[in-house]
Amino acid sequence: MPENAPAIDITGLTKSFGDQPVLRGVDLTVATGTVCALLGPNGSGKTTIVNILSTLLPADGGTARIAGYDVSRDGARVRAAIGVTGQFSAVDNLLTGAENLRLMADLRRLGRTEGQRRIDDLLNLFDLREAAGKPASTYSGGMKRKLDLAMTLVARPQVLFLDEPTTGLDPRSRRDLWAVVRSLVDDGVTILLTTQYLDEADRLAHRVAVLDQGRIVAHDEPARLKQQVPGGQIRLQFATPARVAHARLVLADEWPPAERAPQQPAGADTTTLQIDLPATGTVPALRALLDRLDDQDVPVDHVEVSAPDLDDVFFALTSTTTRKAMQ
Repeated sequence: MPENAPAIDITGLTKSFGDQPVLRGVDLTVATGTVCALLGPNGSGKTTIVNILSTLLPADGGTARIAGYDVSRDGARVRAAIGVTGQFSAVDNLLTGAENLRLMADLRRLGRTEGQRRIDDLLNLFDLREAAGKPASTYSGGMKRKLDLAMTLVARPQVLFLDEPTTGLDPRSRRDLWAVVRSLVDDGVTILLTTQYLDEADRLAHRVAVLDQGRIVAHDEPARLKQQVPGGQIRLQFATPARVAHARLVLADEWPPAERAPQQPAGADTTTLQIDLPATGTVPALRALLDRLDDQDVPVDHVEVSAPDLDDVFFALTSTTTRKAMQ
């Protein structure tokens, strides 16, 4: 791959199934040694993009290059440069963990010595050493996903496609897999991640691409995407209902006019003794809010400030018509 060339470079990618267009000119660039999370509603074309990039499906138009190789013209070189872990495990349950890895090493023609060295490295990386001699049928869901990914890594791919790799895993297994992903990126592997878990994208991705109506509608760092959408909130907690009522009066102009009902304005909850207000995201605005309450002798017991998350980004940038049309 040429120096400084992107690991993934897509321009104007199109694909239709019958008269249903799925990709309508996708443009996407992923830098080497980074994680890019591809988000979009179910059926929006995420897996279609992965299948095209991994040479499993021809595109109708546009260009795509992986590690400098054209997907449509240099399929063999692309396949040698990539690894793919899909939504469903490719593990053979009748074989042991070590035998599954040996099978992949033999298919990649690594040779006995080199293959065994690679198997040992992967068993250690995925913490599967103790289970290596046991049939995969005895593995938990998390162990199978780790073995599946280890099998993909036998050939040391430059670019790795992870298509919803943690679907169905428990929280601990998901975090274990995240740790492995981070270690791979530290070693220079480029990862294109499709996932329905937005917290996963937030934790792992250097950049997030949002797919909607067949096009990439946003592509940026997670933090910068979250700055572009509303959704922040300030939660004020009080000790007594009287203080909640007093705070409502002091902060009455913080609610839109339609929500300023004197008895129960939106955002005020006397049951939980709290008031929720939209946040501007600035420290001076928060300080001014608390100063207003302090000036009126309304003590605040607890303050929580929450910023917009990728859920807010997802719903702001993807349309309900896309979700209905693609289902």
